[in-house]
Amino acid sequence: MISQKLSEARVYEIKKEAEIAIENRPVFHLTPRVGWLNDPNGFSFYDGLYHLFYQYNPYRPFWGPMHWGHVISRDLLHWTYQPAVLAPDQPYDNGNGCFSGSAQTLDDGRQILLYTGVSWEKQSDGSMKEIQQQCIASGDGEVYEKYEKNPVISSDQLPKGYDRSNFRDPKLWKEKDGSWRCVTVSRNETNGGGVLLFESSDCISWKFKSVMAENMNRFGRMWECPDFFTLDGQNVLIVSTMEMEAEELEYPNGNGVVCQIGHFDNQTGQFHSISSQSVDYGIDFYAPQTMLAPDGRRILIGWMQNLASVNQHSEKEPWFGQMTIPRELSVKKGRLIQRPVRELDACRHNMVSYTNAIISGEKTLKGVCGRIADIELSIAPQSEENRYYMFEMRFAQDDKHYTSLRYHPHESELELDRSYSGSRIAMVHKRSCKVQDNGGSLKLRVVIDRFSAEVFVNDGEQVMSITFKTDLKAEKISFVADGVVKIDILKYEIREIGRASCRERV
Repeated sequence: MISQKLSEARVYEIKKEAEIAIENRPVFHLTPRVGWLNDPNGFSFYDGLYHLFYQYNPYRPFWGPMHWGHVISRDLLHWTYQPAVLAPDQPYDNGNGCFSGSAQTLDDGRQILLYTGVSWEKQSDGSMKEIQQQCIASGDGEVYEKYEKNPVISSDQLPKGYDRSNFRDPKLWKEKDGSWRCVTVSRNETNGGGVLLFESSDCISWKFKSVMAENMNRFGRMWECPDFFTLDGQNVLIVSTMEMEAEELEYPNGNGVVCQIGHFDNQTGQFHSISSQSVDYGIDFYAPQTMLAPDGRRILIGWMQNLASVNQHSEKEPWFGQMTIPRELSVKKGRLIQRPVRELDACRHNMVSYTNAIISGEKTLKGVCGRIADIELSIAPQSEENRYYMFEMRFAQDDKHYTSLRYHPHESELELDRSYSGSRIAMVHKRSCKVQDNGGSLKLRVVIDRFSAEVFVNDGEQVMSITFKTDLKAEKISFVADGVVKIDILKYEIREIGRASCRERV
């Protein structure tokens, strides 16, 4: 049964989507059908299709009562909008809405969504307090019914000291023995909170298992959007962090995403971290979620935005927020490695190639330009004796504006900078990271899509993501060197991906 609120949202998104020109969207990065998009939710493979849901306010390009938007795909790049699947229409989610969650397939063939319902509870003094609890809905890939006895994980099940107002973002998976597990996060005023593990035999009746991992006040004030999986023989825990203190260039101030690699004790339900790293070293990345593809790949997608700048846009904009390229994950030498999904390679065409091109000062290369491009770049000093001092790639460039990727080999430091992209707002414009010192040599893959760039360093050892609003007429790409640099470059255009027709059910 589709509620009145959900029906209204579906009618509205159909009408407003028709008003958005496809030229005003990225080509291969997902944006909301209309309005606002944040966290990816329910990233999964179901009934022969990839499904991605997302935090969604169809009515405004700003955060608001959360719905779940929905898209489907056969290849992780060509996304088809589907009608919204969840609206805040029940007593347990009619506060700030249906917060983030995940999706899996039940034994009976239904797809189940496990999400956070947010409601308001009146206190003894008459004040209202936000309560977050975990709820389920199940369906056939198009229509989902909320469980009549929601919530299935009550805030009353929290261990002592954990906050009912900050208890959210369940990530669900099925064990080999057929049982179910999920991790959530909750805040603890003593140590900054942690990841909580719950167990179930049927995905309905849940019991608390353990505090799987604790923040201990190292990584920010609060954790969000946990993800836990095994990859290449290693246990991996990913959390999004709020209000971090900087640790040199590994963890910048503010909000970020931390990957911990370690050992999970199945008996105690505790995770022991051995190493940690940032998942993305750029400016715009938060709340990623992973899924296991049918071919065994672990694939990650994230919200390509920074919480510090989410309100720096106009009410008149028809949409706000986009996802990253889906990324294939692996673990090598104790580090998380990320590469664009191989499906992107099939969209590349019109190759332009240069070998041993010499850069000194500023230079452009014929055919290397555009706002939709996939560029592989190898940088090296002209000789071992003649090290350069700086190399820079400028893109989305015109006579006045550009965004840049700047490498300082003597410091082994790579900097992403949008200070001159045309922004008039005082927000974060630069981020840097330490890269592996290879004698001044560096491999980059830079994927540009109208309003963003994702930089994959040394075959995915690090990734840096950035968004910008430079006018689309700024299509120049140039290279700048202090000293003499030798580069090899492969530049591809990306075939424009049109929106397929939507399957509507109102």
